[in-house]
Amino acid sequence: MTAEPIPETTVPTGDAGSGVRWPVPPPDGYTVDDLFSLPDLPPHTELIDGSLVFVSPQRYFHSAVIDLLLNGLRPLLPKDVKAVREMTVVLDKRNGPEPDICVVRAEAVTGPDVTHFAAEDVLLAVEVVSPESKARDTDSKPHKYAAAGIPHFWLVDRSGTGMRPVVRVYELDPLAKTYVLRGIHHDELKVDGPFEGVVDLTAVDGL
Repeated sequence: MTAEPIPETTVPTGDAGSGVRWPVPPPDGYTVDDLFSLPDLPPHTELIDGSLVFVSPQRYFHSAVIDLLLNGLRPLLPKDVKAVREMTVVLDKRNGPEPDICVVRAEAVTGPDVTHFAAEDVLLAVEVVSPESKARDTDSKPHKYAAAGIPHFWLVDRSGTGMRPVVRVYELDPLAKTYVLRGIHHDELKVDGPFEGVVDLTAVDGL
């Protein structure tokens, strides 16, 4: 589907009567086609239940932990999979979230201009919790990943007020289409699916 031009409303601001134009969503909400075709969307916009979700400014912990996990994961990966950061995953017509990290089948990376992946090509989705998106990161997004059949999910949060991450590792129950907690990792992440190896979580101190 090609997105129709977005109707706009004008909200007056300031004494001069200048306005800020906000898009009015379609009656049935946006679709993934809209997500990929609407002009001038902010970077890393997500589609959740037909609504566009704009990201807040990224915190240093969030960025550092993504770097830590990517640096730790990539040497462990077999040649038929790749780890990527902040790429849209199409779950269904009205859901296109952007996990912080995905491990995808290498064959799905068809070229440098790939903008998204299908859920069936994703083996692992990782969300690093941010305060402003905690409900989505811990509740709505993992439920949607499980319903779409993504076999592995990691939820990463802070340990106390410092920089150390805590990684909760989940595996899909394919019959119930829910995630089952397999372990909670603090200083060392021992990976046994969908690949094997160890990631030193204390290395975040050097970032």
